[in-house]
Amino acid sequence: MDFDNLLSHYKAKACIVSVEFFPDGSYGNIRVVAGNKAHCDDMASLNHPFVPNSPYEMCFPKNTNFEEHCYRCIRDGKPLHAYVDLYIMNLWLNMFLLPLDSDCENIGYCIYCYDVTPKADSSAMADLSAETTSDVLKACIKLRGSDDIKQAFQDVIGDIRNICGSDHCCILLIDDEKRTCTNFAESLSEGSSLFSMSRYIDGFYSIAETWPDTIAGSTCVIVKDERDMEKLHEQNPIWAATLDQAGVKSVVLFPLRHNKELLGYMWVLNFNVADVMKIKETLEVTTFFLASEIASYQLFNKLEIMSTIDTLTCVKNRNEMNNRVDRIVDGGEPVPQAVLFADLNGLKRVNDEHGHAAGDKMLRTAASILQGVFRDGEVYRAGGDEFMVLVPVIEEDELQNRVAKVHFLSGKTEEVRFSIGVCYGKNDIRKAMRLADERMYADKSVYYEAHPELKYR
Repeated sequence: MDFDNLLSHYKAKACIVSVEFFPDGSYGNIRVVAGNKAHCDDMASLNHPFVPNSPYEMCFPKNTNFEEHCYRCIRDGKPLHAYVDLYIMNLWLNMFLLPLDSDCENIGYCIYCYDVTPKADSSAMADLSAETTSDVLKACIKLRGSDDIKQAFQDVIGDIRNICGSDHCCILLIDDEKRTCTNFAESLSEGSSLFSMSRYIDGFYSIAETWPDTIAGSTCVIVKDERDMEKLHEQNPIWAATLDQAGVKSVVLFPLRHNKELLGYMWVLNFNVADVMKIKETLEVTTFFLASEIASYQLFNKLEIMSTIDTLTCVKNRNEMNNRVDRIVDGGEPVPQAVLFADLNGLKRVNDEHGHAAGDKMLRTAASILQGVFRDGEVYRAGGDEFMVLVPVIEEDELQNRVAKVHFLSGKTEEVRFSIGVCYGKNDIRKAMRLADERMYADKSVYYEAHPELKYR
């Protein structure tokens, strides 16, 4: 066949790929036997002049998923399309494979037409099979249309597991700083012999941190049969051993990336290997949207924390305190049994004499004491040196014991001293707060009468 003449009609980057077939159904050498002008110019721009009939690694990064695409296109005699994130190169690859006739018994050929762009192209991403597009669209609608985003993720993961015909589907989020994994969402098929990821999550980070090397710049890891599992045992023996022990025969693992940041991974276990290419196509696009939604979810959580938590002391802030009181006043939450105000004595003196860093340390220590003593309550930073504590249910004697413990623990520190006011058993939260505040100031007066040298300092 005159490959050069055939390729001369292609304006986009195109080349002819050959695949060597073996009698056992496996494949051997994969070569780029010819290329059109656009392909040759592309190679020249990368300082890799094209040499006809060279191993494909001379033109493109070695990638088992690319090999699998070429092999299946030729073996099945069907065109294939994929749109993938080449995250290591900061590029998106839009690729088309078309099978060709061959006059060689053990060599097959296909046309590989491709284009790369620095950013995702929505039109290319949407150029999928109708079934895949429908599945991805359903997932997006569920995520965007739900008020309970965690439940929406659970529903989507269940749908993906059904699409893949798998026993288990899971999203694992990764925290490299804490070296931990979080089981964000998962779905197990009824009657599956596999266990929930919660059984393995403790210490699983040591396995997850090996996955980037296993993926090795590809878009995913696909293990569909014993031959692939043998390769995985060579590449990543520890992970492969855990899969064997868990009864896993096949796995697809996709990284979840957003703006070049690795958020975690999604995997499906014991899937329908007959649909491997459809599954890969579906997950390539679905994980793109899932990663975006997870990033938004995490950002929302961070913003929520920033709006409710005092960044210095890590207790709840005044804004959250006011919101809690409003909910109680409106009847949305019960009135707590005890309200406590605690004010630091001598913070201004510490700031003036030792600097604000010392004052900040004093505030953090004070908050830590209150949180430790009132673990069953909510601690709020009401103002500069003032804290409020709400305790839902507590006996009055126990409340007095807790107050005494706060004074005892603060006495063990160098600087922290509290004035405390308590109101117990009131049905009106605002009256309870006013009484607790008045009693706190009365306690402060007693403190400064005992320590006149510290007054107004």
